[in-house]
Amino acid sequence: MAEYLTHFEENGTINIAEDVVAAIVADAVKQVEGVGAMSQNVTEQLSGKKAVRGVRVEKVEDAVVIDLYLMARYGYAIPEVAQKVQESVSNAVGGMTGFPVKEVNVHVGGISFND
Repeated sequence: MAEYLTHFEENGTINIAEDVVAAIVADAVKQVEGVGAMSQNVTEQLSGKKAVRGVRVEKVEDAVVIDLYLMARYGYAIPEVAQKVQESVSNAVGGMTGFPVKEVNVHVGGISFND
């Protein structure tokens, strides 16, 4: 069953599935040079939950907290790549959903040597 993030508006509610937000995140991450691949987090591995690989979205108060798990591409400065990912994800999610992004936590779990 899908989990939804809800905007309460004057004329009703707007519900956006967490999987939609996760797909926006994954697309924004792909746009950043230096990202090798998304990777599963431990919770995904243990739970078997079908979700967008490497992305966890949670609503905290009126904002969104995003955890994403990725591999950096060899030869790129990891802090710079992570910062660019944070900016790209925050702009994409905020712009497309209207939810303010409280945090984008980037977890680099390895290095990718593939182009």
